Amino acid sequence: MEIRHLAQAPTGRRPLAPGGGIDAHRHDTHQIVYARHGVLSVTTDAGTWVAPANRAIWIPAGTVHEHRAHGATEVRLIGLDANPLGLGRPAVLAVDPLLRELIIAYSGEPDLPEKPGGERERLLAVLLDRLRRSPEQPLHLPTPRDPRLAAVCAALHADPADPRTLARLAADAGTSDRTLARLCRAELGMTFPQWRTQLRLHRALLLLAEGGTVTQVAHRCGWSSASAFIDAFRRALGYTPGRAFTL
Repeated sequence: MEIRHLAQAPTGRRPLAPGGGIDAHRHDTHQIVYARHGVLSVTTDAGTWVAPANRAIWIPAGTVHEHRAHGATEVRLIGLDANPLGLGRPAVLAVDPLLRELIIAYSGEPDLPEKPGGERERLLAVLLDRLRRSPEQPLHLPTPRDPRLAAVCAALHADPADPRTLARLAADAGTSDRTLARLCRAELGMTFPQWRTQLRLHRALLLLAEGGTVTQVAHRCGWSSASAFIDAFRRALGYTPGRAFTL
């Protein structure tokens, strides 16, 4: 697969149809990616980050990544020479109403003249101040490398509602539950139940963006009821599924 190399991360707006995206590429500058509408996922060899309209994704310079849209999505892109966050890895950040408007304003006028102390420079300075105050969100789904763990994760990706226990999944993959539990902690940085919940939340966000109802999404992602799904969603993300695409 050819990986495009861009000297500068672009700034501007880009509409993406459901299922559309931007194939694997990298740039020499940093980037903020924000979905004004819909849900956007960014994938690297380290995993996938997903963000609805109240989240943004930070992509550091040099990171090979691809974008995918879930639901009709309007993507706002901001390229940055400096790294205001000091992060050398992708991350999902909370977007409050003020930061949202700053991102929209700055990305909506990429051709505004760049003058020292001018309007565009001042706008970016405020945007970066707000960005530094944005807390990181737990919306990263790591990618396993061990083939045994990868086989189990692939099965759950195919069907997040798969009810098999860790012991059953391990037996079907030809290994032990203790081995899988150790691999989860070593490679994914979390326990198996935490990873499975993260996977289900990721899939739920994508299905909601594609028009699924709360009840449909709950059952497709493995929750026993809509209320159980709403409770898990709120505890993990701080808001209900009905507010996933609003500020």
